[in-house]
Formats: sequence, structure tokens, C-alpha cells
Amino acid sequence: MEAENHTCVPRFLLLPLSEDPDLQPILFGLFLSMILVTVLGNLLIILAICSDSHLHTPMYFFLSNLSFIDICFISTTVPKILVKVQAQNKDISYIECLTQVYFFNTFAGMENFLLTIMAFDRFVAICHPLNYTVIMNPQLCVLLVLMSWIIICWVSLVHIVLLNRLTFSTGTEIPHFFCELAQLLKVASSDTITNYIFMYTVTSLLGVVPVTGILFSYSQIVSSLLRMSSSVAKSKAFSTCGSHLCVVSLFYGTGFGVYLSSAGTHSSPRTMIASMMYTVVTPMLNPFIYSLRNKDVKGALGRLLSRAAFGPSWITDLRTKWKLQILKLLL
Repeated sequence: MEAENHTCVPRFLLLPLSEDPDLQPILFGLFLSMILVTVLGNLLIILAICSDSHLHTPMYFFLSNLSFIDICFISTTVPKILVKVQAQNKDISYIECLTQVYFFNTFAGMENFLLTIMAFDRFVAICHPLNYTVIMNPQLCVLLVLMSWIIICWVSLVHIVLLNRLTFSTGTEIPHFFCELAQLLKVASSDTITNYIFMYTVTSLLGVVPVTGILFSYSQIVSSLLRMSSSVAKSKAFSTCGSHLCVVSLFYGTGFGVYLSSAGTHSSPRTMIASMMYTVVTPMLNPFIYSLRNKDVKGALGRLLSRAAFGPSWITDLRTKWKLQILKLLL
């Protein structure tokens, strides 16, 4: 098929999750429930942390940012999937596709950075507890998150600029259910060597370095825990680190599974499943992992839901005054 510039290609074709029409309502309900659970769960964690002064610490500051990223991460792919399933339409415009690539890379990269920062936070808290408040001061916490945003936004922008140089054949079919950078490069009609060099360089720097940092942090944490004599201190440390380790294992395990399973030229059911685990299931499970394993978060969520059930304090006070006035009138 004749190659044309991308300006002449108004739409790409995405791979459907299933060709069976009987499965479409089931898939729609499944993905709709997943995004609702993810948004609600992560939003509850953000509200609980913001409303409880006991959780205004670096660890929970990073956790609230992670919950926000999870909401954004799942929102880059699932809404388009719902539209595709409902309308039985595989098309996606060139601009929509590049926008999805940009935000997907940005939020995936931010999750990578935040998990690394959270590992560093736990390292300082356990290995240098006396200097924790000095080292992890509010200015440093904000700076770490801000620098992460700046770096990953620029990296994603460079990816888009390099993609914009490529040409694609008319009616290009992307062998995936959403626009992913690696899959777009596979179907490009022009030379992609520059894109691959930049992608592999960035993946090495922003992938290997954070993973190395996490492994180093936890090697030091384990060493410190083994030297602790107090079983209570060990239990508390394991509780705070356990949730983070579960999220790290889930994120990097499914992420590596995606890239190992997509090493071939064409997509496969295994690649689709790995991608769904990476892009949909992981953000959905994160709030459950933190809320179920963390007593402070569970307590804050309980207080938040209790306040929501009985209303704000001023409403409660007003109700009490009304009841007193009614009793006075009746007596």
C-alpha cells in the first residue's frame, strides 16, 4: 500500500478486544466498573489524606500523588475503550492517538518516579529516623514531585516530536487496543532508528536507574530491620514497606510482562492481557493494597466516611440546636 504523510491519514485502526458481538456488553460493563472503582478508590484515599491532619506527612503526601496519577493513568485508555466497545468503532484520529501516547507515557513515567521517591522516603524513615524530618522536609518533597513532572513531561514531548516526523500508510492498523509508542513505531512507513535510539536510551535511564534505586533502598532497609531488637518497630516498618513493595511488584512485574510479551512483531492475546494488567488492573488495585494493609489509612477512611454519613460538623451543631429548641417548645 502506498505510503503517505501522516497529514493525509485522518485515522488509525485499533485492534478490538473481541470480535464477538455477544461479549461487547460484558466488556463494556467490566471496563466501566473498573474505571469507576479506580476513580472512587483513589479519590477516597486523596480525600482521607487531605482531611486528616495525622496523615500530613511525606509518606502520605507521596501516596496522595500516586493516587492522583492512578486516576489519570487509567483515564488515558479506558474511556476510549468504552467508546470503541459501545460504538463498535475501531477508528482513532491521528491527533487523538498522539495525545494518548503523550499522556500514557507521562503518567506511566510519573508512577515510576513516585514509586522510587516513596522507596527513598521509607529508606530515610527506617535507616535515618532521627534525621527524617530534617531530610524529608516539605520543600524537598514538593521539589522531588515537581522535578519528576518536569522531566517526564519533556521526555514525553520529545517522543511526540519524533513521532510527528514519521509517515504512516493509509488506513494503518495499530496491533493493540490503545495507542502505545512501541506499537506505533512498528507500523511506521519511514525510518524509525532515531525514535528507537531515544526510546531505549530513555527506558534505560528512567527505568533501570529508578529500579536500581528501589533495590538499593530496600537492601538498606532489610539490613536495618535485621539489626532492630524491637519486634514492634519491625512490625510497623514491615507494615509500611509491605504496601509499597506490593505496588512496586505489581507495577514493574506487569510492565516488564508487557514488553517481554510484545517483543514480537504482532500483538497476541498474551500481550493484550499483560497490557490490561499494566494499564487497568494495577491502578485499580493500588488503593485496596494501601487501605487494607495500612491502619492509618483505614482509620482516616473510616473517619471520612463517618463525617460524610452524619454531615459536616456545623450541620450537626445546627441539628442539635434545632432539637433543643423543639424540646423547649414542647415542654
